[in-house]
Formats: sequence, structure tokens, C-alpha cells
Amino acid sequence: MTVKLGVTMKRLLYRNCFKLTHCRYSTSVHQDSVLSAFRTICGEDGVSLGQAVREQHGKDESVHRCRPPDVVVFPRSVEEVSALAKLCHSHHLPIIPFGTGTGLEGGVSAVKGGVCFSLRNMEQVVDLHQEDFDVTVEPGVTRKGLNSYLRDTGLWFPVDPGADASLCGMAATSASGTNAVRYGTMRENVLNLEVVLADGSILHTAGRGRRPRKTAAGYNLTNLFVGSEGTLGVITKTTLRLYGLPEAVVSAVCSFSSVQDAVDSTVQILQAGVPIARIEFLDDVMMEACNRFSGLSYPVSPTLFLEFHGSQQGLEEQVHTAEEITQSNRGSDFQWAQDTQSRERLWKARHDAWYAAQALRPGCKAYSTDVCVPVSRLPQIIVETKEDLIENRLTGPIAGHVGDGNFHCLLVVDPNDTEELQRLHLFTDRLARRALALDGTCTGEHGVGLGKRALLCEEVGPVAMRLMQGLKKTLDPGNLMNPGKVLQLETE
Repeated sequence: MTVKLGVTMKRLLYRNCFKLTHCRYSTSVHQDSVLSAFRTICGEDGVSLGQAVREQHGKDESVHRCRPPDVVVFPRSVEEVSALAKLCHSHHLPIIPFGTGTGLEGGVSAVKGGVCFSLRNMEQVVDLHQEDFDVTVEPGVTRKGLNSYLRDTGLWFPVDPGADASLCGMAATSASGTNAVRYGTMRENVLNLEVVLADGSILHTAGRGRRPRKTAAGYNLTNLFVGSEGTLGVITKTTLRLYGLPEAVVSAVCSFSSVQDAVDSTVQILQAGVPIARIEFLDDVMMEACNRFSGLSYPVSPTLFLEFHGSQQGLEEQVHTAEEITQSNRGSDFQWAQDTQSRERLWKARHDAWYAAQALRPGCKAYSTDVCVPVSRLPQIIVETKEDLIENRLTGPIAGHVGDGNFHCLLVVDPNDTEELQRLHLFTDRLARRALALDGTCTGEHGVGLGKRALLCEEVGPVAMRLMQGLKKTLDPGNLMNPGKVLQLETE
């Protein structure tokens, strides 16, 4: 039985075949042979040409339109990933890695067609070393899944982007989240990576099986692949730092009359050496949205959500210092969330901010900006951003990881209103360039993906871009690994 492939894969296979045979219609044999080889590697159920499956793997949670791959494969081991990559490499087929599809920058869109490597069947916690505080996991293991696995060990993995994302996917995008102010981002918490390169070779970035807490051996290949967004290779294992569960945890909410007061409090808390675990900012519009969506009743004003981790005695000191600082900046008394249920409800409301924003305009879609600036510049950029939103008639509540200067404007737009979409794109460009002018970055944690490639050029400059492009050409000379993302190449 002849199996029909997508137009892009036909074109790619034909291009490769024509060089050898000069026969346009001989590709049907090659199509069947490639699919047969995929099935030999992954099993009959490990290859899908179904439209619904391809569309599911052609879109993440961003506003970028669905760009489905021509075929989806479901490898079960690094050996299968390697064999598939070798096959794609020999036939010049693009490779798009897929974890859970929770990205926000179109990173899984198959802009050149090709083969999606869906890694959900690789779901093993491979090695746990409790005494060394590290663990190695495959791409199908998610953040929540790992912490559930660790529940009885007294350990946890704190990097929390909100979504229950694949940990290898989080490494690929250099994700962070609400706990980064204390525990760092993925970049600080990845010790080693196993990566399948474009030609199918398997790389261990810090050496096979190695997991030292620090190293000065050679170039830092691990951090080269953290944040590479699938453009340099497929991450098939990541070794992560773990942390001891804190003895005590307490959360609080504090309202302010101005953005400046909230940010001043944050800076002073950090300067005082308070090891705060989370300190999140929500503007008045976001607070109103969260109150409605999550059934809360907090004041509708600029607000900080705070969380403290430590011993009981240590917490008392942290809280006392933080409360003194907030009150000196005209903050309200702390509203406490001390028991587990209250804390979970509070932070669920913060993590549900995306859905709370969407609920402001039912039927519309949300787009999240991701700029990050030095903390001292936050009041200026937030005030200017709110003025820009009002002036351009855009709905965009603001929430941010104020402790590290990263904030998100959750823009809610009608996808069928071309004029509003144009205002959205112009606004996001202005915001990104505003951040760059304040010595910041266009993306703090979501990545570059499809939409920020030009901004990346402006941010790092021509010398850095030439170096990145050279690295890409060295590791992936055929531009097969997630093409069209991060870098703008001459071949695209």
C-alpha cells in the first residue's frame, strides 16, 4: 500500500532522490522506504501521518499559527533518536523536537516541514543520587512528574515556569519562573546533557555519566545547548541539581499604591540579604483578573506575592525584615497564606494569570511578552508600558518575576481582527526595544523562537551573531535541526 506524504516531505525527498536518479516519479519507492525505516526503528505504532496528530505537534501555546510536520515519530530511547536522526540526515529532512508543547514562541512549528520527534515515550527517571542532590531524567519526565517521584526523598526540583513542562524542554529553552530569584534558572541547574546531533552522533556535554557540582574542564558545552531551542541537537537526557525541601514555608500578599513602591520594596529586600524564594509582581489590571478568575478578594492595586523558605527561626527573621521594608514603602500589612492549601491556592492563582487574562475577553487569544531589565529599571519600563497599552487600546495585564527584573504583559487580542493584531505587533516591538534601551533583553525565559530573531540581532550585535551562525553551521551544516528558529540564516 502506498502511503501519501505531505507536500514538504515529497519535495525534500524528491530533491534528494533527483540528485541520484534524475527521475521525478521514482520518489514513491523512497517515500515508502523512509517510512518503512521509521517503523523499523520506532515500531508500527511509533510513526504517525494522521492529520490530527501532526497538527497537535505543529503548534505550542503561542499565537503563531499551526505549522504541522509531515510525519511524527515517537522514539523510545536515545538509540532510536540517534537512528532516526541518521536517517533524516541522509535524506535531508528537517528534525523538530517536541516535548509537551507548552512553549510560548512557536518553537515546535515545522516551518520547513519534515519530521517531528515526539519524545513523550522516553519517560524514565534514569538515575537519582539523593546524597549528591542530583538526578538524570529523559525528555518525557515533566517538572511535576519529577517532584512527585521525589516526594518521599526530602528533595525537590524548584525551577517552576508554571506549566507542567518537559524538563529537557525546559533546558532547551532555558526556562525559569517564580523560584528563580532564589534557586536560579535552568542554566544554573543543569549539570550535564545527553544530546543527539544532526548527524545522529550522541554527545554528553560534560562527559558520559559525569555530574560534578562544578568544573573548569574545557568549553562549557552544557550551557551552549541550554537555550538552543532544538536548533543544535535533540536533548535526550538532562542531569539536574536537586535541593532539600525547606523545613517551613510561608507566603504573603502585600498591596501598594504605586509600581515604584512595590519595586523599591523588592530591591531593598534583596539588598538586605533576605533569601526570599519568590517575589512576584502583579499590576492592578492583573489583580482584578485574578480576583475574578480564581475567586480571590485582594485589593485591586499593584501587588507583591512573596514566599519564604527556611527553618522556623529563620523564617521569623526573614518575614520581620521584609515586612518592615514593605511598610516603609507604604505597603499594606501582609495577608498570610501559611497552611499548604492556602499557599497552593495563592500560587495557583498566580500561575493561572494566563487564563485569568484570557477570561477578560472570552473568545480571544493571549500573547505573552517576556522582556527582562535590571531591577532598578522596572518602574520606568512598567509605567511606560502601561501608558503604551492605554494609548493603543490594548488589553494587557502585567505579571512579573520582579526579583530578577523579568515581567510579562499578557496581551489579549481578537485573532480575527487584523487591525488589532497589527497594533499588537507594533506594541511588542516597541516594548522589546524599550527593554534593550534600558540594558535589558527581549526574552528573559521564553526563548527567541520564531518571533524574536530580528530582536536577537539587535540585542547581541553582529560579531556575536556571526559566532552563533558559525556554531550552527559547524554542528548542523545542513540546517536540519529545528530550522527557522533563533537565527536568521542566509539559506532560509
